[in-house]
Amino acid sequence: MKKLIRYSTLVLIGVAVSVSSLNGQRKKKEKEEAPKGYEFTMLTSVPATSVKDQHRSGTCWSFAAVSFIEAELMRTGQGEHDLSEMFFVRKAYEMKAEKYVRMQGKGNFGPGGLAMDVMRIWKDDGMVPNEVYDGVTTNDSLPVHGEMDGVLNAYVDAVIKNRNRELSSAWKVGYMGILDAYLGTVPVDFTYNGEEFTPMSFGSTTELSPDQYVSIGSFTHHPFYESFLLEIPDNWLWSTIGNVPLDEMMTLLDHALENGYTVCWDADVGERSYDWKKGVALMPSTEIEDLDGLERARWDELSESEQQAMFYDFSTPKKERSINQENRQEMFDNYRTTDDHLMHITGIAKDQAGNKFYLVKNSWGTGNHIYKGYHYVSEAYMRAKTIFFMVHKEAVPDDTAQKLNLWHP
Repeated sequence: MKKLIRYSTLVLIGVAVSVSSLNGQRKKKEKEEAPKGYEFTMLTSVPATSVKDQHRSGTCWSFAAVSFIEAELMRTGQGEHDLSEMFFVRKAYEMKAEKYVRMQGKGNFGPGGLAMDVMRIWKDDGMVPNEVYDGVTTNDSLPVHGEMDGVLNAYVDAVIKNRNRELSSAWKVGYMGILDAYLGTVPVDFTYNGEEFTPMSFGSTTELSPDQYVSIGSFTHHPFYESFLLEIPDNWLWSTIGNVPLDEMMTLLDHALENGYTVCWDADVGERSYDWKKGVALMPSTEIEDLDGLERARWDELSESEQQAMFYDFSTPKKERSINQENRQEMFDNYRTTDDHLMHITGIAKDQAGNKFYLVKNSWGTGNHIYKGYHYVSEAYMRAKTIFFMVHKEAVPDDTAQKLNLWHP
């Protein structure tokens, strides 16, 4: 009996070892066969300043444009600077109120805006360093604008309603008081790096000028190679953009980055395939025939929700939609592409399958994000979801610049 037990024990041990070995081999094989996440190789990278955090404010337009200007200062050898985003927010709110009241409330009033707003304010009012005006007067260390936005909106609506039947000169004084309370008083003059400046003189000390920049998009509801007023809600300033064919717009983007220029980007980030936490933005094909062999074999076994999720699984490079002028325009016309967010493009990359991506700097801080405030946007997504690019005029290819008369006096 003892010998039988010992023999049985040896058999069981042998079986256990064999099973364990097989499990180990199976797990190793599964690990080897498991799809890898996206792996990116940089092809072109242009220096930029550190990632900032707009926090709880709708001011991406200022953060993106300021990051862009800071990179331009670096590009032209004028050093690294931390400029004040809130200076432009403050001045924009002053201009918005004036226009909104004159329009009797029929225009757009709110925290949103475009990169061109920053250029206009730079031209009219200058700029200041962030250390001089950070726009934070509360106990918060970062912008928190919900209350301020609500108070300002209610105030201008009350002015327009105007129970006195005629506007007094007091409304502007009161409005400026609200801005002072929430954002702080703008300095008349200040000291920076041992020199005395006003906002205007500081904005004029650079070798750059706001007149050197142009915004360009691609839409078929206006003629190509002409400028038009961009019909999106946050264009309260009624700024215009140049219009070029889609392929030419993308050539412009590549030309700028490959020649050492960064690009300010206005885009739609509302797609399900824009995954900020995973650090990628795609336009995946949702056609069954585009699935590879293994995924196609599993298709009929999945529920409807699982089938949809398969197209948005970014654990491995995906086949993407072909984006042309027509389907891009259709998405814009049907509100599937809207003016959601502005960011800063600083480079070109490729994934392990050779697909082109663009490195994009965001203004949502660096915490809990795989690429520490940056992410990779596919070429297909860029073609589909771009509203416009803002670039230095010298970054525009010569043939496109001539067609748009960018050098015309």
